[in-house]
Amino acid sequence: MKTNLEDITFLILVRLDSITRLENIIVVTNQLCKYFNTNVLVRCADRYNNGFLKGLLNKKINYEFIEDKDPVLYKTMHFNQMAQKVNTTYIALWDTDIIVDVKAVMDCMENLRKDTADIAYPYNGICYDIPDIIKTIFFKKKDIRFLFKHKNKMDKLYPHLLVGGAVLMNKLKYCKAGMENEQHYGWGNDDFDRYYRFLGLGYKIHKVNTPLFHLSHSRNNNSHFRSVIANKISFAAMKKIENSSAQELQNNCNNNV
Repeated sequence: MKTNLEDITFLILVRLDSITRLENIIVVTNQLCKYFNTNVLVRCADRYNNGFLKGLLNKKINYEFIEDKDPVLYKTMHFNQMAQKVNTTYIALWDTDIIVDVKAVMDCMENLRKDTADIAYPYNGICYDIPDIIKTIFFKKKDIRFLFKHKNKMDKLYPHLLVGGAVLMNKLKYCKAGMENEQHYGWGNDDFDRYYRFLGLGYKIHKVNTPLFHLSHSRNNNSHFRSVIANKISFAAMKKIENSSAQELQNNCNNNV
């Protein structure tokens, strides 16, 4: 029996830069549709619409194609546009390549609904990168218990704790916090920027003590900093937020809303 999550919309942004990316988003969205009665908005932003993704997605998913000829995938801008399109009480920013424990999602939703959390992460900051050989078997089994059983065979996606990939939020609080910081153009520190704003504004943050799993894929142009300058700009924007007072953050949020 599916769990009722009709009060949240999962926002997924994708650019199909490889067959692997296409495979991953189908697996990720199928997991959401299998376990939850919920809302999923998938935006494909690319130069042209080949129709592949729409034909493969679950029919319950709200799919939209946006022509985007910019070689840089402007994540923060797209997510802000997507968030403004939905009217559910809660929203989730969801990566195209992550597998989350269903129980962790339900834990997050329980805390959001009880107002014991404004922001909820369905993992503890640790994300394991699923190697191809394990991913191939997982695609057949479609059982996250297989991933937990073999997580000691996986490397961490990054050595430090993460705050992106999967985050569930009270939409009103998210909007009041200024949503995504569009100073981050392309791949960058937008996840940490968002997290530091939540901390600085005194939001209630909940984390589930379980890891996240990442479906491996090739690291193309939009999976790393595009230049040294872009790295410095993104880092500076994040550090400004991290070192701002609550009043400075609120003033900045009021200007952005």
